[in-house]
Amino acid sequence: MTSPPPPPRRPLPRRLGLTGSIGAGKSTVAALLRARGLTVLDADEQARLVTAEPGTLAELEAAFPGVVRAGALDRAALAARVFGDAAQLARLNAITHPRVRARMVALEAGAAARGEAWVVQDVPLLFEGGLDKSMDAVLLVDAPLETRVARVVARSGLTPGDVLARDARQLPAPEKRRRATLTLDNSGDLAALERQLDAALRHLGLSPRPA
Repeated sequence: MTSPPPPPRRPLPRRLGLTGSIGAGKSTVAALLRARGLTVLDADEQARLVTAEPGTLAELEAAFPGVVRAGALDRAALAARVFGDAAQLARLNAITHPRVRARMVALEAGAAARGEAWVVQDVPLLFEGGLDKSMDAVLLVDAPLETRVARVVARSGLTPGDVLARDARQLPAPEKRRRATLTLDNSGDLAALERQLDAALRHLGLSPRPA
């Protein structure tokens, strides 16, 4: 007696990439998307989980001695080691990125099993990492440079020079706008941002679904 065929695999959801320059308000938009019923996969959150795993910590300590202290990653020490050093950053990415991608794929599979048509991939360096090519659409959050710098200084204690240095290492905002499917201008208030977001979702065929 032959076994019945396995049930057909659900197709993976379509991917909406969410990105934005430092201080643009990407995290605010991610929260608004969640409130509208969309699954948001946060690459930074997955990276934090990955770098808490013993195997990852062991590789990081071997590659960057002194960055693991009392069994936990000293993120500030690691950032100081790789910031501005392309070779060291590439070494870090070789350790962490495959693990983060594996987590994101597993979360996507979970969304597919739930029958979700779209998932949002929240990736700060989406364009810089070439991940925009694997997205079905890209939503960019942007704001004037002066506004973004002021926001980051107010919330983080970084100096304006620090923020400008970090911004300079990202793809220029005009190029991001050129490559994005849709851009949200977050230079106004929250209500204006929500109106733009809902219009963007309608444009993509995603009806906003408030929770």
